[in-house]
Amino acid sequence: MSLQCWKCGATLALLLPLSRTETCPSCRADLHTCRMCRHFDAGRAKQCRELAAEPEPDKTRANFCGWFVPRPDAYRGGGAVVAQSNHSALEALFSPPGKPDSHK
Repeated sequence: MSLQCWKCGATLALLLPLSRTETCPSCRADLHTCRMCRHFDAGRAKQCRELAAEPEPDKTRANFCGWFVPRPDAYRGGGAVVAQSNHSALEALFSPPGKPDSHK
C-alpha cells in the first residue's frame, strides 16, 4: 500500500501497521492520527465514521485508537502552497497603486 503524509503529501515508505510514534520523515507530523485514518470524515459530528471509536480531541496528534486504518488518500493538498497564494493575493490587493509587487 502506497501512503502519503496527511500534512505535507510526502510519499511514505513505511511498514504497516504504523506504530503510534511513527512520524513523517519530511515534515515530522504524527502519522497514527485521525487525519491519516480511513474512518476520518470532516463532515461528521465527531469526524469519525467508526461509531464504536472513542472521540479524539485533536485529530492531528498521535492517538491510541484501536480502529485506526491508514488511508492512501489522506493528503488533501493545500498547506504551504495555499498559504503562499493567499499571501500573494493579499499583497497584490493592498499594495499602493503604481508600486510593483515586492514578491516578483
